[in-house]
Amino acid sequence: MNYKEVAFKLEPVLPARDILTAYLAEIGYESFVDSKEGLQVYIPEVDFNDSALKETISDVEPFCKVSYEVIHHEKQNWNAQWESSFEPVEVKDTCRIRAPFHETKAGFIHEIIIEPKMSFGTGHHETTKTIIDAMSEIDFQGKSVLDMGTGTGVLAIYAEKLGASELLAIDIENWAYENTIENVEVNSCSKIEARLGGKEQIKSSEVFDVVIANINRNILLEDMHSYAAAMKSGSVLLLSGFYALDAAILTEKASEFGLSGFLRKEENSWTVLGFRKD
Repeated sequence: MNYKEVAFKLEPVLPARDILTAYLAEIGYESFVDSKEGLQVYIPEVDFNDSALKETISDVEPFCKVSYEVIHHEKQNWNAQWESSFEPVEVKDTCRIRAPFHETKAGFIHEIIIEPKMSFGTGHHETTKTIIDAMSEIDFQGKSVLDMGTGTGVLAIYAEKLGASELLAIDIENWAYENTIENVEVNSCSKIEARLGGKEQIKSSEVFDVVIANINRNILLEDMHSYAAAMKSGSVLLLSGFYALDAAILTEKASEFGLSGFLRKEENSWTVLGFRKD
């Protein structure tokens, strides 16, 4: 698969980089690498839309001066590119996420090994760190868990390590589905079922104690009713993958389905919201 890279120069870099990242995630950009001058982002060539890109840039221009260059990349060994820059993700002393080529490190309660099949970087470090931090404060012991937009399967794997007894991990991308199966095996997990698809993969008879969705604002808003339908009274919903500016609209949408907020965490304005079904 060929890719488009968009290399941005931002003045000033912050907070414009975080705002731009949030907007680009909503129009299909799937990997983000911080640079000294701003940001490098990537999208499959077939999904590249010049008009959507220019519209997004116009939304960010009130915050900073923006210049950019679009670069075409032929299919190549992206994992080799990734290995040269990837660093483990460490969340307090609770969890360390590393690749197979990293050495293990003492001092963490849990360690997860992840090797993405399609990678330019680790993506949203703040998002991963913040939702794992939130998960560490929730009781997963013996709980059933739904992980929507599972990606590498990292959150489902962490939930099993926290004691969850039954887990369903769903993603619309075939590479993510296959990667989740691979990572589940590498981490010796036995209670996770992976399914390829979207919300339609949730059976009407399935109800979960905890629902996790680390995606982006638009999908979260669109699929909120599906998450709520898969919850019972007292079930918990964790949402992540969006900027702090979007928290209010997501909270309002959740309330339409009897979901009350009880948790909020932020890192560099990336936000996690926790809701409980009434």
